Amino acid sequence: MTYFWPLLMCVALLAGIFTGYPVAFVLAGIGVAVAVLADVPMLFLSTGVSRIFSGVLSNWLLIAVPLFVFMGLMLEKSGIAQRLLRSLAGILGPLPGGYAFAVTIIGIVMAASTGIIGASVVLMGVLALPIMLESRYDPRLATGVIAATGTLGILIPPSIMLVILGDTMRISVGDLFAGALFPGLLLGGLYIAYLIVLAIFRPQVMPPLPKSEHIDVSAALMRLCRDLLAPLLLIIAVLGSIIAGVATPTEAAALGALGAFLLALFSRQLAFRQFVDVIRDTTKTTAMIMFVMVGATIFSVIFRKLGGDVMIEDMLGVSSGEADPYWVMFLIMFFVFILGMFLDWVEITFIVIPIVAPIIAGLDFGMPSEQAMLWFAILFAVNLQTSFLTPPFGYALFYIKGIAPPSVSTRMIYLGIVPFVLLQLLGLLLTVFFPDLVLWLPGKMFGT
Repeated sequence: MTYFWPLLMCVALLAGIFTGYPVAFVLAGIGVAVAVLADVPMLFLSTGVSRIFSGVLSNWLLIAVPLFVFMGLMLEKSGIAQRLLRSLAGILGPLPGGYAFAVTIIGIVMAASTGIIGASVVLMGVLALPIMLESRYDPRLATGVIAATGTLGILIPPSIMLVILGDTMRISVGDLFAGALFPGLLLGGLYIAYLIVLAIFRPQVMPPLPKSEHIDVSAALMRLCRDLLAPLLLIIAVLGSIIAGVATPTEAAALGALGAFLLALFSRQLAFRQFVDVIRDTTKTTAMIMFVMVGATIFSVIFRKLGGDVMIEDMLGVSSGEADPYWVMFLIMFFVFILGMFLDWVEITFIVIPIVAPIIAGLDFGMPSEQAMLWFAILFAVNLQTSFLTPPFGYALFYIKGIAPPSVSTRMIYLGIVPFVLLQLLGLLLTVFFPDLVLWLPGKMFGT
């Protein structure tokens, strides 16, 4: 069987990506153009149209996407992160690396509240980076810890990525949220462990805040408890309702959006202009995701029609039945990691998952197929988190550069994220070798 047309589609996709043209139109354009050149019956394209209608336009689950985006952006406007960071920095500031620890802890808390990477990185950068640089922090460490912790929101539930993965792979979003909880906290724990090692052996790169910045610890602790109450209640309401089966992800997202709006309203930091900006940004983000879904649907339908899925199976050695499942998993993860240097997680998800998910489902990992698919989905999500940090097109790097002073060069930022990318890869390996990090909680809660 010749693989000329699927190979042509892959080459054209790579070329189209580097032109800077919107990926959604590149995907759809390549699919339609190759279908014409390969004499695919035009009637077959109606398959893609029906999948767009049933899988995207009328998909009830995807309503959760704009609701979670709105929730994250509205929480950013509420001022919760500013208050938490100020209180926690007051408690930890006298310690070496105190501000870095505060940024990491607040990053974990906000990751479970927002899930909007751009907003999290920029917000933490604006709040923490100037103070860290004034306190003589190594710029590489300061930018690295802000960028890395800001990306946790794409993994720690509630996460837009997990909603998209659940819809694409036909996996319960509740299972994905439960399965991603420990790997997400594991990454946060690895960041904290790394900072502890630095504080012990290299305190000069993260000195304590000057005495003039110290505040009363007991008062800061009381403010911290008060400021943590609202986001914790919101997290429990959203995640708890999904995991307990009381609400669907869409209903829980609506509850979260309403709660975030009320928090921003009661904080008296929400002006009408800011509300309009949140609506606009929510619409733009949702439209981008939906357009990529439409383009990727057309691309994948034509790609599989022309034997692209068989080509991938042959390349991985799956069709012969002799491939080691873990070797196939490693190759897929390596390929996704490389793609993450050039593409956004949305494009990678909609391009790769329809092709590799059936392959993973047919492999024997010594566990039921449903568990293997859930495990793979979380591994995929952990891997995709690195795409925000890996050069040359890591989005978090550009966010940090945009708000950093001129003295912080792009080279410093690139060097600063290296340890955190390595920690993310360590977290990925631990999740590969210890599947119970993913499977234990869904198994206890749902029997999955």
